[in-house]
Amino acid sequence: MSQKVVAPANVRSIAPYVPGKPIAETARELGLEESAILKMASNENPLGSSPKAVAAIRGALDQLAYYPDGAGYELKMVLSRVFGVKPENLVLGNGSNDVLELTARGFLTRDDSAIYSRHGFMVYPLAIQAIGATAIEVPTRGYDTDLGAVLSAIRPDTRMVFIANPNNPTGTFTPWEELRAFIARVPSNVLVVVDEAYGEYLPPELVSPAVSCVVLSRTLSKAYGLAGLRVGYGVASPEVADVMNRVRQPFNVNHLALVAAQAAIEDHDFIERSRANNAAGLVQIEAGFKRLGLEFIPSRANFITVRVGDAAGVYQKLLAKGVIVRPIAGYGMPEHLRITVGLPEHNARFLAALEQALKG
Repeated sequence: MSQKVVAPANVRSIAPYVPGKPIAETARELGLEESAILKMASNENPLGSSPKAVAAIRGALDQLAYYPDGAGYELKMVLSRVFGVKPENLVLGNGSNDVLELTARGFLTRDDSAIYSRHGFMVYPLAIQAIGATAIEVPTRGYDTDLGAVLSAIRPDTRMVFIANPNNPTGTFTPWEELRAFIARVPSNVLVVVDEAYGEYLPPELVSPAVSCVVLSRTLSKAYGLAGLRVGYGVASPEVADVMNRVRQPFNVNHLALVAAQAAIEDHDFIERSRANNAAGLVQIEAGFKRLGLEFIPSRANFITVRVGDAAGVYQKLLAKGVIVRPIAGYGMPEHLRITVGLPEHNARFLAALEQALKG
């Protein structure tokens, strides 16, 4: 009997997550220098990493022989101070993906169902399916999360709801007053998981308030520029956090990630610069789309999604010019491409390449 046959059917049927195309792979395929490749596919910070985080890493290089602090005490103290939460409310993860999977592992069984929105982050159905629970996809309202449809989809066996705000890959945003009203109507035995991977790009008046009765999932991969280190965190009630920590792998966040995160969380100047560059970049790219007569989805994140028709063909033409963007047919949007906001010169190069690609 093969090992594939031994694996449960729910695991065998999982389609692996496909990340954005790496620069090195593209350079090899096209015969180009890596420095000639522009990657605008994975929502990484074009400003790089928090300088404070980089300095902290350099200061910790002589500690690599030791295991990291499995409890993440120092990082939790920083998070507690900056965001006004208690250490017992926190769960650390190997990126926010890990936090999302910990919620599924801690609270779902094969007898349960969990809900996510169409055009929502692909990790939600993967995490549900890996447990063997039933994944329920609800339709959107245009490209917005339809909270009414989510409520209507809740069944007696539903134990979890995933909502991204802003949403990936559409960049849409649900006002917090609507989300609070939604949470108030969700049955108390259903855990609402709010994914805030792009929350730092929101203007101050839209930043997440303290929302009770949910798990808030956050990451340092985006605005803080620590995608290569994989560190995120969840905020939940002490009871929920305790369960998540019980199923968390020991030492799931490495030492360099911990020390970098401690420094980055308090690098407010870097976050402000990242937010300002992103806001200006969205305006620049939107103006380019309007000039080209393209339909796009207004975004509150550090990316923007545009309809180009033959998205697969346009993607390949951009790739041939050394510009990597993200096709999102896997999200049910075969005519769209998702583009990460870059520096002004990156955005200009992308728009010029896109115009040429559209002309054939």
